[in-house]
This record gives sequence, structure tokens and C-alpha cells, in this order.
Amino acid sequence: MWISVVLALTVLPAMFGLSLGFTDLYIKVLVKTLEWAALRIQRAQKVPAVPCHLPNGIIQKGDSSMEEEIVELRRMHPHPLTGGNFTLCDTFYFCKKGIESIVEDQVTQRFTSEELASWNLLTRTNNNFHYISMRVTIIWGLGVFIRYCILLPLRIILAATGLSWLVIGTTLVGILPNSKENHPKKGGICVANHTSPIDIVILANDGCYAMVGQVHGGLMGLIQRSMVRSCPHVWFERSEMKDRHAVAKRLRDHVADKTKQPILIFPEGTCINNTSVMMFKKGSFEIGKTIHPVAIKYDPQFGDAFWNSAKYSMVAYLLRMMTSWAIVCNVWYLPPMSQQDGEDAVNFANRVKSAIAHQGGLVDLSWDGGLKRGKVKESYKEAQQKMYSSMIVGH
Repeated sequence: MWISVVLALTVLPAMFGLSLGFTDLYIKVLVKTLEWAALRIQRAQKVPAVPCHLPNGIIQKGDSSMEEEIVELRRMHPHPLTGGNFTLCDTFYFCKKGIESIVEDQVTQRFTSEELASWNLLTRTNNNFHYISMRVTIIWGLGVFIRYCILLPLRIILAATGLSWLVIGTTLVGILPNSKENHPKKGGICVANHTSPIDIVILANDGCYAMVGQVHGGLMGLIQRSMVRSCPHVWFERSEMKDRHAVAKRLRDHVADKTKQPILIFPEGTCINNTSVMMFKKGSFEIGKTIHPVAIKYDPQFGDAFWNSAKYSMVAYLLRMMTSWAIVCNVWYLPPMSQQDGEDAVNFANRVKSAIAHQGGLVDLSWDGGLKRGKVKESYKEAQQKMYSSMIVGH
């Protein structure tokens, strides 16, 4: 009985674009609770203030100069260091910086979860969990009960209901005759930064898009076949994905047909951890001259929306999402951007990427996200081995 009531209070208003105010009330209560817990933790640990952090609650490391850090290093030496512009212990500073550059390079950092300024009462975001106070422990235990015994079953039911409606609804729509009045009058290309598979769901709340991706099997394949009945999505076989000319031709044909839905593309090609925007592949910007950019930024204090596909399977990722406090996301639809005269696809892609990064408050990086996912090419390995061999012979 209660399941029917919950579905009626959540699904039906969402179908008509209405809100009963429960979500806003839940978020406000959650924000107050997390702020209270952060203050209690600071008092218990006798920390005067949280580390320097951005408005979204992410830790930002201090940016001190090399001279200041070397002076601090000398000050901590057991014996006073005087005279000269350089001492032997200064080498430790450069060793430390070199190791930090290797361990915390800009690419690797974009594939790990964000570091929060204070604990958000999720067990998985506090690996060194220890007793802080009775009140915080009670709130944490109550939160575990709410997330796993109330929110998780409810979200599983809603997900099953939504997928069922998707398969049934798209199948029924596919039976109906084509009608231009139910499609956008103008085709186009929409590009966005990529953090999570639910980016598509977030954007689909505001409009209909044609998806671009690889053909899958199993449950995902069933969903793809159902979706293509109601909208001409562009699905590629694995062998086709390697043929750039064939992919570009199918996308151009889709964009040229103004009766079809605009294409939604994530030019990064992989999920990034919600802090940065990495290199946009130029292929998306060779199709048409007008791009509709969208910036997506999740609020990390309620849950980590980043999908690290190298670490978590889809099922494990969905479990993490469904046991989070909430998924709060900001979406900015930027004005259309057109390719300028004399501007190639690479510069056009970089200009769009910079606009998305600036609007979303994200770090604009020129690194290719595929560096983390792909294997090192054999040609690079051979060149490296030859370099090492020449160095050994030289010595």
C-alpha cells in the first residue's frame, strides 16, 4: 500500500513537471544536518577552521611560493641554517616536489573522487572513521538506516518503474506514425562535460535528445532497442566505432535531417571526476558549424556522482548512487557557439571546452582523458627502451 502511495507522490507529479516541495525540504534539512555535523567534528578534533576550500566544499591546496616553502623547511631544521643562498637540505624540497608531480599528476587526479573539506556522514567517504561524539554517532547510525532501509528500496522501485515505463512507452511511441509536430524543428549538436552515466537522464528532463554510442547486449541492449523505436538514436557496432569517416557521415546525415532530435555528445569520451574538463575530441566539432554547449556540475557534499568505471561496475556504481543522500546537479545551457572563419576543429573544440569550464567552475585541462584508460602504445615503449639503452651506452 505504502509503495503505491509513494509512487503516486513521486512519479505522477514528475510526469506533469510538478513538484510537491518534498525534495526542497529534504535538501534543506540535509544541509543543516551536515553543517551541524561539520561543526561538531571540528570542535571534537579541536580544529580552529576547515582547510581552504572552494564554495562547493572541495579542498583547495594552498599555493605558496618556492621561496616561502624553502624558508619554512629551513626553519624546521634542528640546527639554525645561516649564510649562503643554497644548502644541502634544500634538495629535499625539490625531491618532495618531484615526487608530488609524479604521484599527483593532473591526469590521475581527475579519476579519483573529490576530497571534501568536511565529512558528509557517508561511511565510504571516511575511511579512517573513529568515534567523535555520541551525537554524531547517533546521527550517522540514523543516516545509515535512512539511506539503506528507506532511500535504497524506494530508489530501486523508482528505477524499476522508470525503466519499465521507458521500455513500454518507447515501444508504444514507435508504433505511432511519424509526426513533425512532436520533434524539434531545428536539428543541432549538444555537447557537455561528462561525469556520470546519469548525465543523460539529467539533460533529458529538459528536452529530448538523440543518443550516440556503442551497441551493447543484455539489459543495456534491451533499453537501446526500445529507445530507437521512438527516436532515431545513433548506435554503432564496435567495428564501426574505429572508422572515423563512417561515424562522421552518419552523424552529418542525422544533423542534416531537421526532423530528427538534436544529438547529445560527450566529447571527453570518458567520465571525469566533477572537478575538471579534459580534452574534447575534435570529431564532434567537424560535423556541424553550430554547437550548443551545456555545463554540468554535481554538488559533492550529498554524494559522489563520478563513475570510476575502472574501479566499479555499473551495478556497484548504481548501489553507491542509490545509497547517497541525494543527487544535486547544476546545469547551465550556454548560448550557441559557431565555428569562426579560419578556425579549425581543434581550436573550436578548445573554445567550447573553455566556455563550459568557466561556466561550471571547472578546471580547464588540455590532457586527453584516454591517457588514463588506454594502454601505452608499443611504439612509445620501443622509443623509451632505445633512449634508456643510449643513456647506458653513453655512461
